[in-house]
Amino acid sequence: MRQIELVIQNPTGLHARPAKVLVRLAKQFKADIQIRCNQKRVNCKSMVSLLTLGATRGSCISLEASGEDEEVALTEIGEAIRSGLGDLETPTKESTLAETSAKLELQPKLERQESDSVSSINGISAAPGIAVGPIFQYQPSELIHNDLDSALGIPRLTLNEALVQAKQQLAALRQQMADKKLEAEAAIFEAQSEFLDDTELIENVQARVAVDQDVAKGWRAAIDERATAIASVGDTLLAARADDLRDVGRLVLGLLLGIADKGIALPEQPVVLVASDLSPSVMATLDPMRVLGFAIVHGGPTSHVAILARAMGLPAIVGVQKSILNLAANTIVILDGNKGTLVVNPEPAVLEKSKRAQNLWLESRQRAHETANLPAVTIDGRRVDVTANAGSLANAAQAMKMGADGIGLLRTEFLFLDRSAAPDEEEQFSVYRSIAETMNSLPVIVRTLDVGGDKPLDYIHLSPEANPFLGERGIRLCLNRPELFCEQLRAILRAAKYGNLQIMFPMVSDIGELREARVLIEEQCRRLNVPPVKIGIMVEVPSAALLADKLASEVEFFSIGTNDLTQYTLAMDRGHAGLAAKQDGLHPAVLRLIAHTVDAAHKHGKRVDLCGELGSDVTAIPILVGLGVDELSVSIPAVPMVKAQVRTLTLGKIQPLARQALECSTALEVRELMRKFIPECAS
Repeated sequence: MRQIELVIQNPTGLHARPAKVLVRLAKQFKADIQIRCNQKRVNCKSMVSLLTLGATRGSCISLEASGEDEEVALTEIGEAIRSGLGDLETPTKESTLAETSAKLELQPKLERQESDSVSSINGISAAPGIAVGPIFQYQPSELIHNDLDSALGIPRLTLNEALVQAKQQLAALRQQMADKKLEAEAAIFEAQSEFLDDTELIENVQARVAVDQDVAKGWRAAIDERATAIASVGDTLLAARADDLRDVGRLVLGLLLGIADKGIALPEQPVVLVASDLSPSVMATLDPMRVLGFAIVHGGPTSHVAILARAMGLPAIVGVQKSILNLAANTIVILDGNKGTLVVNPEPAVLEKSKRAQNLWLESRQRAHETANLPAVTIDGRRVDVTANAGSLANAAQAMKMGADGIGLLRTEFLFLDRSAAPDEEEQFSVYRSIAETMNSLPVIVRTLDVGGDKPLDYIHLSPEANPFLGERGIRLCLNRPELFCEQLRAILRAAKYGNLQIMFPMVSDIGELREARVLIEEQCRRLNVPPVKIGIMVEVPSAALLADKLASEVEFFSIGTNDLTQYTLAMDRGHAGLAAKQDGLHPAVLRLIAHTVDAAHKHGKRVDLCGELGSDVTAIPILVGLGVDELSVSIPAVPMVKAQVRTLTLGKIQPLARQALECSTALEVRELMRKFIPECAS
């Protein structure tokens, strides 16, 4: 046996994300690996056990390994712990919720309003539209519903079957988030799935069953015991991880007993949903016919609530003061997703006016769907292509139904995730060909594999990184693994003759990476004896935007990824809850990089697409079109409304407005500018 002493450096201690990285690394070795901290010793290969350690920043730990590869295990795991296990400088969402909540508590409380009083609460516009109606306060349900006890003793599935199905459901949720480029939310489901692979947890259940305990009771008891152990550490962040374990436990228990998760029990009358926060899985269960809109305390314009609300076509405001949680149920409100306001108990005349505005908005949305197949052309004749972001063959078919002008971003990661080995060339070719044929002659921009760093694959070994957002990811990872990269390139090139496929490289930061990737494409074209395809790059790091004039001569198009461009320009982790409200793509610094990219591309006769969430922001669209963006690639449900909005614009009016936005000092100033002038942008 060998042993080393270490100090935990992570700002948030050994919580879910670093624990997941540590467990996966430990499982690669045959040696028995233990961690000792605070006079407690646990299995390093058990996610649940690691969370019970209570190891915080500065905690001294002892790492022990015993077995044939103990020396290399200690060396690699020790280095990983010293490097921060992937989040040394990247505060995660759970690490900041407590801090954010504390700050919100300092805000003045909104006293309960009398029926004839009016209050206006400001938030941040997250999804356009107007909602008028009663509020419904949402709070997470309890762990175990009373009706479960009556079902115990009659399990429908074996434990193994339930675990397999639970993993599939979590993988589907993770993929759903990944398709929307919500890496932080996807990582949550990935960490939850790690609980289901915990051998100690499963052995605990099996031991209980072995002494004649019902499997469902054994599972519930094991989950309660482990969750209580995590929560008892006395750390507010670990308490949240205990809740994650209980959520996973409830999922498996429901499968064991054949009891489906009922989700939120919304009233029959449509409501404005008010909550501190909403998880992606909760939003996925909502009936959009019973929800008028969302008013959420946490999050910003790129948070999962904002993105999913836009995808659902429902108005939303985020970053609202916590006092809205004190409003009585059924309080009548006017939620304006365009202005970012919530009016409480409006006067009858104001209420009636808002209802008319709501009806006009609903009618305009209906007209947008009816005219979705028409081109998006401004009043004075400039066409803007509106394409869809897609992550599957089914997405491609849906994009066609919604009137998309093509696929502006095909995320190929869906082929590589949740499997033990990479898809081979034939499997990839078959999928790319089917998507190309589905889209007919419409363009399909295929983004090459964008994983690594914060989005690892089990079958690709990556060294631990202190800051994965700045590490080996995107084009960097692919260039370091030419066999994997060339296999994907060959599959795309072979499928290109069945449609209009184009290739786009992610995370390009300098021209050397682009040239190296182009050489590989040219080699594969010669090998396959196929014609070349159009090649472009994602502009999502500031260096690429600043070097756009140099890069433009060597590509056929640019695609601006505003989510990452905003994150890297403002040096703000977009998964950081405390900074979410400041994560705004309408920040003048981001807009200037977009303008510089467009100007440089157009000087070389090249087009510029935009595929971030900003492309479906009603406030941003006039600026983006005014700056000269040629194409907006948005979530599939947003396509009709974006096309409809473009048709209301007059280029001669929005061009000077866009240039005026570049002279603002803050994102708030830009939004105030647009709030004033948006009515004048329409004809």
